[in-house]
Amino acid sequence: MSNINESLAELVTVDGAMCAALVDSSSGMLLGTAGTGLDLEIAAAGNTEVVRAKLKTIKSLGLDDTIDDILITLTSQYHVIRPLGSNPEVFLYVVLDRAKANLALARLKVKSCDEQLVL
Repeated sequence: MSNINESLAELVTVDGAMCAALVDSSSGMLLGTAGTGLDLEIAAAGNTEVVRAKLKTIKSLGLDDTIDDILITLTSQYHVIRPLGSNPEVFLYVVLDRAKANLALARLKVKSCDEQLVL
């Protein structure tokens, strides 16, 4: 887990980023956080349910597929959820200020972080 804090700190440098977290979806527990603006413990627990629901739907549909990312668009924020390629039970979660964020760039940064993160 040597680079969790560094990876999350890098994510919050993206334009418009407010906060970021690494979450264990089997428990809903935070493995690391960076930034401010939300109660990340509540967000982690709630978004764990989002990930679980999508995985259950994929399984129910009989799809042989995985989640790249999940985007939740709010009036003033974007929430990006990305299960790790190396460990899909763990996901990155980033909250962006919609007025300041470049969503495409943020998604690329989250993908890059996923690829470099070592647990």
